[in-house]
Amino acid sequence: MKKRNLQRIFAAFMATAMVVGGTACSKEEKKPDTTPTPTQDAGTTTTTPEPTKDEGGSGSTETTPEPTQEVTTPEPTQVVEDDKWADVDLGGMEIIVRDWWSPEDPGEPKNDYEEAQRNYQQEMMEKYHFKIRSLAISDWGSAPQDFVDYVTNKGDENNYVFVLRNDPAIVSAMANGLMYDLSTLDCLDFTEEKFAANRTHEMYSYGSSIYCCFAGPSEPRDGLFFNPDLLKAAGIEPNSIYDMQANGTWTWEAFEDMLSKVQRDTDGDGVDDVFGLCCNNGVCVTTAVISNGGEYVGKKDGKFTYRLEDPETTEALQWITDIFTKYNNHDPEGAEWNYYMSDFRDGHTAFMMDQEYQVGANGVFWGDNAPNFTPGFVMFPKGPKASTYINLWDNNPHAIPACYDADRAWKIAFAWNLYTNPVPDYEDYNGYVVTAQNSIVDERAQDETIPMMSEPEHGTVTYHAIIPDMQAGPEFIWSIGPNADVAAAQEAIRDTWKAYIDAANK
Repeated sequence: MKKRNLQRIFAAFMATAMVVGGTACSKEEKKPDTTPTPTQDAGTTTTTPEPTKDEGGSGSTETTPEPTQEVTTPEPTQVVEDDKWADVDLGGMEIIVRDWWSPEDPGEPKNDYEEAQRNYQQEMMEKYHFKIRSLAISDWGSAPQDFVDYVTNKGDENNYVFVLRNDPAIVSAMANGLMYDLSTLDCLDFTEEKFAANRTHEMYSYGSSIYCCFAGPSEPRDGLFFNPDLLKAAGIEPNSIYDMQANGTWTWEAFEDMLSKVQRDTDGDGVDDVFGLCCNNGVCVTTAVISNGGEYVGKKDGKFTYRLEDPETTEALQWITDIFTKYNNHDPEGAEWNYYMSDFRDGHTAFMMDQEYQVGANGVFWGDNAPNFTPGFVMFPKGPKASTYINLWDNNPHAIPACYDADRAWKIAFAWNLYTNPVPDYEDYNGYVVTAQNSIVDERAQDETIPMMSEPEHGTVTYHAIIPDMQAGPEFIWSIGPNADVAAAQEAIRDTWKAYIDAANK
């Protein structure tokens, strides 16, 4: 497999079992409500022997003899980087990271990374006397309600970290005290790169409290696939899109110029038969909004805010409506929602908006369903109010049940924090990028676009999916299509959404 440039990507891959290592919670400071000093290092401390420290922090001591004695200078002592958590013993505790995809038997390591991951995990479990693994117990649909039921019923003898999905039920669970406040656990430092880069904990915080988080790089999400053959037929060099993406000139305007060139009548009957764009309209609308720095619901000072009618959001909604009207108004009447996929695969449309994973082994464009061309893939172009390209991150939030007592929650957090730390010598490893190397997109997509989508400056989180009672799709987003009246749609939902947001803030 061709080696790709992974140096820009940090942390370890969360789609497979993350390995243990790094920091955890102090046995001395087991109380989860103990807040560490801001300057305290999360992993190590320097121990200096008594009675006298030298000014350089070397840890050497000096003995002053009696005047009649010969002065003896001892050998300098070496600084010992003491393991802050060396005395922690979890007493054989077993923890399950409860998801909906991890098998009972993960099998043998398939590559050097997985072998290093397994070895490091075993080392940490032996060192701190615990066991941890990921296991599919819930399914994608039931996960939020499974969590609510578990905590409401006071849990059981199992020690779980629940993997959830972004859903309004999580906000309700937070409001009803069902989630443990992770900010009280001194082993979890949310300024660490593995948390700060994906920002999931920002979605699930109120004031200084944090109720969910995710560790590791974000999964690449929505972007634009393109058919290089249709671009060439229209006189466009496919690589020029990658060049624009690299130099910052891949904009709405540049995209629309390409759409106008590729959409055309090829057989002279007066009707276009090659089209510019196909997509899931709802996904495309939201992507357009965030590509211009807009959002439906924001968050400021710990409170949700109404942003549906902000200038950045409104400009994006009007622009994407115009794009749909000109270049995406060709689905047959009564077509299924996913008609756009076959439309692109069969070579009728130059650009398709969809998620990156669709061209991998678990996507729709694989095996017998693969197109007869090699697709390109770039990030959605940036709008005039944006400074760079942005994709919407949607990582699975992790939570600890609030029915666990303080000591139990602390120990679970200790183990999970180790479990999600980068593997030594693989700190730049990103499994999403490695997996993409086996997808059907071209090499520049694999080398440039997909790694870029995990980078902190090219991703964001949104809040509309976690507002209780807010059904953003059917209530608003799905109404934005060809010839839509954006202002009327905004006005129709304004008061309802403001009420939802007010209720969420209470």
